[in-house]
Amino acid sequence: MNARPDKGRLLLVPTPLDFACQEQAPVHQVLPEATLAAAAGLRHWVCENAKTTRAFLKRVSESHPLIAPLAEQQITELPRLVHKKGDHLSGFDGKSMLSAALQGHDIGLISEAGMPAVADPGSSVVRAAHDLGLLVLPLVGPVSLLLALAASGLNGQSFAFVGYLPQDAAQRTTRLKQLESLALKTGQTQLWIETPYRNAAMLAGLLQGLQANTRLAIASGLTLPSASIQSHTIAQWKKGLKGPDGHTPAVYAIGP
Repeated sequence: MNARPDKGRLLLVPTPLDFACQEQAPVHQVLPEATLAAAAGLRHWVCENAKTTRAFLKRVSESHPLIAPLAEQQITELPRLVHKKGDHLSGFDGKSMLSAALQGHDIGLISEAGMPAVADPGSSVVRAAHDLGLLVLPLVGPVSLLLALAASGLNGQSFAFVGYLPQDAAQRTTRLKQLESLALKTGQTQLWIETPYRNAAMLAGLLQGLQANTRLAIASGLTLPSASIQSHTIAQWKKGLKGPDGHTPAVYAIGP
């Protein structure tokens, strides 16, 4: 279905990667001028969390006046079911989120960190926009997975993002061995993310379960002055290298 010029657009608005971090980078150092200007010009939003969306808009307003005050911004949160099961397993129909666009207003889709609908909720809304004939416009900004991959030294020509790994230690070890086998057999880099407070358990599981020559890259605090990007074999990691702390989001990648 072709985009309908009489209707609003769905803008995919990236945000800084410092959500829940103890420090924040100035927003103009992370997002380009055009993205900040586009965000400042919106008054309708679909988001993960209204509170963090308002916090982002407050940061934007420091350099770009908002078209509407924070109190007048129309912010709608994605249903809890999408957070728990994901866009494609929840069966959620995102068309209900896009009524303002059908009335001619642009809508911003936003997540708590990075690009919405990539390792974050929102793809159901994007799909619904296409089905309704709305123009979908991704804006430029940081994507943690690509930043981590580019800085890892691992294969950037063939890679897969596998989401979160199991929380149970035994199940996590089994999954890690599966991913390692796939990476070593095909050369395909395997990437995933983890909740910060489980970073220590994740690193311990990696060091215990993977082969000595497998390369492990961990990127944390991306775009921050304190960013850490390390890429070493498991054998080198075992010599006492430290992983990310329990407060900073991290991206993990393995490969040959």
